Amino acid sequence: DCRQYTNRSCEECLKNVTCLWCASSGRCVEYPVRRVLPPADLCELRSARWGVCWVNFEALIIAMSVLGGTILITLGVCCCCCCCKKKSKKQVLEGPDKDDERAAREREKRRVRQEERRAEMKSRHDEIRRKYGTV
Repeated sequence: DCRQYTNRSCEECLKNVTCLWCASSGRCVEYPVRRVLPPADLCELRSARWGVCWVNFEALIIAMSVLGGTILITLGVCCCCCCCKKKSKKQVLEGPDKDDERAAREREKRRVRQEERRAEMKSRHDEIRRKYGTV
């Protein structure tokens, strides 16, 4: 029975894993196993100790939340990275997509127009040279 350790020390109370130490009242009570967290009428979270005396439930909840959030964010980032990698690999295997093809066609059109302009300019310059006899 955990009540026999009331008004003793936290260490003595927590030797029994079914006990919960309430630091504010100095009571040792049975841990309410049907509930995850001890109810406030039994003991406040910042005063409740279970397992070890140096960690209260409030700090434990915060630490576990931070750890859980970090793990979830890490998993999300990993999933996004894997999806992006898989998508880029798929594009490499499938070849260029429609945007790439359209951009390549436009570049080719610009190159052809530029060559036509160069040829036209060259013929004009040749004409001018013949006209003034500087050929």
